[in-house]
Amino acid sequence: MWLELTLLIVGFVALIWSADKFLAGAAATAANFGVSKMLIGLTVVSIGTSAPEIVVAVMAALEGNPLLAIGNAIGSNIANIGLVLGIAAIITPLSFSQTVRKRELPWLLGATFLAVALMFDKYLGFTDSLILLLGLSYILWRLFKSQQDVEVEDDPIEDELAELPELTRGRGLLWLLIGLAVLLGAAQLLVYAATTIALKLGVSSMIIGLTIVAIGTSLPELAATAGSAMKGYSDIAIGNIVGSNILNILAVLAVPGLIAGSSLDFAALWRDAGMMLALTLMLAFFAYGINSRAVITRFEGSVLLMAWVGYNLLLVFQAR
Repeated sequence: MWLELTLLIVGFVALIWSADKFLAGAAATAANFGVSKMLIGLTVVSIGTSAPEIVVAVMAALEGNPLLAIGNAIGSNIANIGLVLGIAAIITPLSFSQTVRKRELPWLLGATFLAVALMFDKYLGFTDSLILLLGLSYILWRLFKSQQDVEVEDDPIEDELAELPELTRGRGLLWLLIGLAVLLGAAQLLVYAATTIALKLGVSSMIIGLTIVAIGTSLPELAATAGSAMKGYSDIAIGNIVGSNILNILAVLAVPGLIAGSSLDFAALWRDAGMMLALTLMLAFFAYGINSRAVITRFEGSVLLMAWVGYNLLLVFQAR
């Protein structure tokens, strides 16, 4: 067991490091080949930040373990709202920007309801995945149109692009290839370790995906969101989480269905997808609720965190 836990930690560290290098290399390579900043932001940066979850999902599905990928997608969304936003709001109250309230949050609500509806028959297959990817394509198209029509101030995508290093064509391509190679290897190592731990504990691989793997792949969001909150960029902190959750549903959750469809049990639908939906609705209530100041207060952050802790305790209790 200790060997598998060590491999899991090594896999997480390598995954996070390689995802950062892959994103920097991909963005620099695209820029060096004349791709516009707007297009890089809407594709490479937006999807590249979810590279760890996407690659883990691909590897898990290829290894014949789609439930691990599904658990990771759902568990990451639960952790992002309950754990990440909960802790960040306890540090300092988080305010919703107008862009998030008018655009990204409605998209997240729509994507979450769509995913739950598609899983209602307790099966996630090829057709379901295509519908999710069509939803992702629609959102990317809307983002592209909105960026063309108006100049968006304080766009988080522009902030992320500004933080990426400027690399020559050769160095950019080198980091792209190194990052991709390590990313694939780290994902395979992580999937192997998580699957072995699940077998030794006698629990479903989906439980491991919902807990250990979801927490591990949400660590970058926790660091970035807490950092943004402490610097006073609370609107960016919420925007990053909402964007990450949209991609987890429409991109990461679509992967296992494309490669190997999977049946879902009753618990996965009502307990796990239900918790994801409940936390998303709670987030929407904080943004749009009656007399709401469009702020996640410290008390509300504590509620989110306690909900996440309670959910994980339920998973542990039911897995015994």
